[in-house]
Amino acid sequence: MTEPASTESHVFKCRVYYEDTDAAGVVYYANYLKYAERARSELLRELGTDNSALLRRHGVMFMVKEFAATYHEPARLDDALQIRTRISRIGGASFSAEQRVEREGRLLVGMKVRLACVDARGRPARLPDEIRLAFAT
Repeated sequence: MTEPASTESHVFKCRVYYEDTDAAGVVYYANYLKYAERARSELLRELGTDNSALLRRHGVMFMVKEFAATYHEPARLDDALQIRTRISRIGGASFSAEQRVEREGRLLVGMKVRLACVDARGRPARLPDEIRLAFAT
């Protein structure tokens, strides 16, 4: 069963540091995945939980099942970035998010990610009700 998701976006702010860049002086493409992961983790915190608490309380964690990115223009050293995360789909044992890396409102990278909810053995598990409800509001 798929439920409607929130139309609101969570915003995570970060800065580009030297360690994030490659020889060309732009953010190395794989580092955008780190930014996206951090943004999703902070979204959970804003909703009143975190990855460790989900594992302790419900015995579940999230694993990336699918990921796609479209790169529009690069971020550079010292850029202040905003990563916008919107939950776009909520399923029984998974959810999807659309994420945007922006600089001053300009789209740099668009990402779509689907995360599976799994138990400690890596088997599919139902999304906890607290997460389902929080994502839907």
